[in-house]
Amino acid sequence: MIRCFDDSMKNLTIKQVHGGLVKKKFTCEKLTQYYLDKIKKEDKKINSVITVTADLALEQAKFVDRKIAMDEEIGLLEGVPCLIKDNILLAGVPATAGSKILENYIAAYDATVIKKLKEAGVIFLGKTNMDEFAMGSTTETSYFGPTHNPRDIKRVPGGSSGGSAAGVAADFCVFALGSDTGGSIRQPASFCGVTGLKPTYGAVSRYGLMAMASSLDQIGPITKCAEDAEIVFDAIRGQDDKDSTTVPNSRFQIPDSKKIRIGLPKECFGEGLDGEVHARIREAAMKLAEAGAEIKEISLPHTDYALAVYYILMPAEVSANLARYDGQRYGLSVRDRAVNLFEIYAKSRGEGFGNEVRRRIMLGCYVLSHGYYDAYYKKAMQVRSLVKRDFDKAFLDVDFILTPTAPMVAWKLGAIVDDPLTMYLSDIYTVSANVAGIPGISVPCGEAHKMPVGLQILGRPFEEKNILNLAKEFEKL
Repeated sequence: MIRCFDDSMKNLTIKQVHGGLVKKKFTCEKLTQYYLDKIKKEDKKINSVITVTADLALEQAKFVDRKIAMDEEIGLLEGVPCLIKDNILLAGVPATAGSKILENYIAAYDATVIKKLKEAGVIFLGKTNMDEFAMGSTTETSYFGPTHNPRDIKRVPGGSSGGSAAGVAADFCVFALGSDTGGSIRQPASFCGVTGLKPTYGAVSRYGLMAMASSLDQIGPITKCAEDAEIVFDAIRGQDDKDSTTVPNSRFQIPDSKKIRIGLPKECFGEGLDGEVHARIREAAMKLAEAGAEIKEISLPHTDYALAVYYILMPAEVSANLARYDGQRYGLSVRDRAVNLFEIYAKSRGEGFGNEVRRRIMLGCYVLSHGYYDAYYKKAMQVRSLVKRDFDKAFLDVDFILTPTAPMVAWKLGAIVDDPLTMYLSDIYTVSANVAGIPGISVPCGEAHKMPVGLQILGRPFEEKNILNLAKEFEKL
């Protein structure tokens, strides 16, 4: 077996991997083994990976090496090792969603994004830890234990895609896939000092993603730079017959070359924002201004309501989507300990789901119940339209909107795990993009309290190319 901790393979980007393989600086098998060894040696203290797929990865790597040996051309993503969030199905591999109820579930088919990455020749190293069923902001609600932030293992990595963000930050892979329902790609990317893209709703197929809140969920990349996010996004985007919400590639906008206009929402720079985080975001805006961008203050008047809207709509959809985990068809079942059908349902779900999942199911059932539907769910849907209208109006005057990704840096493990309201507030700057269905990216923009700070760039629907271009330009400043 090849074992090598070669410094030349540290923190490689996608293009660097491609160049190294084409120029035969290293083999794909050697590169893959490098990451597998690194995970085995270092992940014990981080806990970012739930399942390692070493046999699959090495088999894929050998196939790429045979192509290179025969001087066949390889694609840009071919031979690039990645990690996948454990709520995205990879056929024949466990898919737990971080939950006891799916501890022994094996995926029966590939998600569309996995199928596309397989066609691109990507190497799958394993599945990453996550908050149970993507419910959480810290990756502490996982049945498999919390993930630690590689920048400071006493701190959280963010969530719910904390394992994916930590895996990229720890250099356990070149890139990872996550899912984002209210900030679950962007917030952990911010906390771990990496880049995370949430595409427009409908840009990437959700087929094969375990549904949390179907009108909010999106799959996206977590990477080491904006260019890598663009490469992965281009590989996974586009229409899919298995997901009726997806759109054809022709819907994506072509960037223009006019003067860049950037809006700073006054509602995102008030009470609750850490002072040092605020300073880093203002400094980032000044850099862009010095580079020629026009910076102006704007207003998104319904921002204060977006979080409340999210925490009504999301649990409502959660309560419906998680009804399928009933101890009857797949997952944990207590049939041998139940006397009737009701007990199978109640005990299987009671034992299989953690506290946060049960909390959101109960909240969702409440807001959808008779007598409360109009007061909560219907009203939230109406306010959702107002949040979207705010963005539509703002994008008539500006091309991009800049905000902090999170109001604070990563906090200590255990600090707020028993305080769900404080945890929910950490999503305050990210949920609006999901509620409105627009794209957003978090890119590193310095440090506060010796921990990474993320700058969030929001754009018009299907203008991912624009926000990616601005992110790439920002990285150069």
